[in-house]
Amino acid sequence: MSQLPLKSRSYEEILNDMESFRSQDVDFLGGHTWSLVYHLSREHDAFLKKAHNLYFNENGLNPMAFKSLKRFEHEVVKMAANLLNGDKDVVGTMTSGGTESCLLPVMTYRELARSRKRWGKFVPEMIAPESIHVAWEKAAGYFNVKMVSIPLKHDFTVDVDALIKKINKHTIMIVASAPSYPHGVIDPITDIGQIACEKNIPFHVDSCLGGFFLPFAEQIGYPIPAFDFRCKGVTSMSADVHKYGFGAKGASLLLYKNMTYLKHQFFVHQNWPGGVFASPALLGTRPGGPIAAAWAAMNAMGQEGYQDMAKKVMKTTRKLIKGIDAIDGLRVMGKPQMSVFAYGSTRSEINIFAIGDVMEDKGWHIDRLQRPEGLHAMVTPAHEAVADLYLADLKSSLEFVKNHPDLASKGNAAMYGMIAHVPFRGVIKKQVLKMMEKLYGPECEMPMDNEGKSSLPLRVGTVILKWVSHKKG
Repeated sequence: MSQLPLKSRSYEEILNDMESFRSQDVDFLGGHTWSLVYHLSREHDAFLKKAHNLYFNENGLNPMAFKSLKRFEHEVVKMAANLLNGDKDVVGTMTSGGTESCLLPVMTYRELARSRKRWGKFVPEMIAPESIHVAWEKAAGYFNVKMVSIPLKHDFTVDVDALIKKINKHTIMIVASAPSYPHGVIDPITDIGQIACEKNIPFHVDSCLGGFFLPFAEQIGYPIPAFDFRCKGVTSMSADVHKYGFGAKGASLLLYKNMTYLKHQFFVHQNWPGGVFASPALLGTRPGGPIAAAWAAMNAMGQEGYQDMAKKVMKTTRKLIKGIDAIDGLRVMGKPQMSVFAYGSTRSEINIFAIGDVMEDKGWHIDRLQRPEGLHAMVTPAHEAVADLYLADLKSSLEFVKNHPDLASKGNAAMYGMIAHVPFRGVIKKQVLKMMEKLYGPECEMPMDNEGKSSLPLRVGTVILKWVSHKKG
């Protein structure tokens, strides 16, 4: 469809079309996806839809117009601050998702540095582990802040000694993960917080993934290291309600230790002909539905509900990790501290990306990691019922790959492997940008493999092969 239909269509016809289009999407209800969707139950979804739709038209842009939305936001912030061991001075805002909760602190701490008269040739820098979520790289690019990446130790946590050496007069903030998305490990927040405090540098803990999980895992007895406002030096945190908070997308939280920091996030313009404009976060129009649904979800779950969820998910996670480690040729990376982890091959002749391809042929939606190469899993309540099947399919997939070593040089496995090892990383970026231009261009060209499946790595890899061949020629 490239233009508006001349005549209106019936609601029923349109909805039927939309249902048919969904048939090609991944099966998250059956627990066959390991990212993107956090599904608790159909009953909870139905409840969230009602809560969301009660505020379908409301706009959080003006808190004076819709006072109920401001109440929801305030109470969600306070409940989360309490959960993350903040005191009465902790303040914050809801955002549209984890990315906005990563963008805003970079802008905020840049403005804080400017308020301290850092002008002239001052080039703002932020320090973060190599494993920090890629949204922080986006934030650095958007707000013209130099990203200083710190290498990881063998346990996949950030090297604190290396971090200390990178602090200088241009450092405006430090970021660390609780946990990191790739490997599910918590950086040494207490140690970094102490350093940040001594150096008087703002320190943000990215707990978008763990903020609504780690506290409850700790409450039911799992050994979770201190990662929140208990740690001296932590000045801000982010936590996604639409992940393990089981709110509706998109809803995240950005919390600051006090107003000294948050005030630098506010945007105010007093001379616009349309009137004085004030905005607390990145968006102007702020959809009311996700804010209302976040409040509803937290009330519906309650502390006991979240504890029960954490217990179920951690039990499933431990089962999966134990099962994967028991498969000869596979090993989980590091020591994951919650429900997200990655695993790779322990044998050079067993290609982990080929295993991922075979798993996808069996109906699983699998994410790949690079440096080191691995497959990724994010466990939710939906996976309790399919954990045994996943492990059985994984074991049979490995055996199939062992018996068919040529799979490593075919399809996505070959392309992922090549992309991960191409030394000229700028080439990868350039080709992916070209693919994005086509994907979002006038023709909406979807990269496909030979079997008609969407395959961005295959398209990118093919172009890179041509580029390499051209250079050699």
